[in-house]
Amino acid sequence: MSDTQQAGVVDALSDTVEVSALLTHDINHVWHVLTTNEGAAAFLGEGATLGGKGEPWRATDGTHGVWRTYHPMEQVRVSWHADENAPRSMVELQLAPDGDKTSVIVRHEHVSGDVEELGARWRSAIARIDALAGD
Repeated sequence: MSDTQQAGVVDALSDTVEVSALLTHDINHVWHVLTTNEGAAAFLGEGATLGGKGEPWRATDGTHGVWRTYHPMEQVRVSWHADENAPRSMVELQLAPDGDKTSVIVRHEHVSGDVEELGARWRSAIARIDALAGD
């Protein structure tokens, strides 16, 4: 992410984690990358695969959930569980064009546990998506 700007907001009081970045790739390319199994794994974790609305996803680290919404070139939203016994939370990835770059925001709502760790997780996810888009 040489030219990528990245920021993060962790708000423990509102149980929300939000991280954002400006990727140096255009939105068409970022969306194309995100809508592959490799892109889904970059976003959600190794082992996760792309699914349609209502379909489950599962990463090898035990995180899992269901694909909730899918708005081409704009947004994907999934339910997210840290493990089999964890409560459900919601993760939304939003895309927006910014000239020839792409603004990416990951917002994780209703989190429990270590919000700093989750912030790091989503910053890493954006970095993986960016790296995949650069390949």
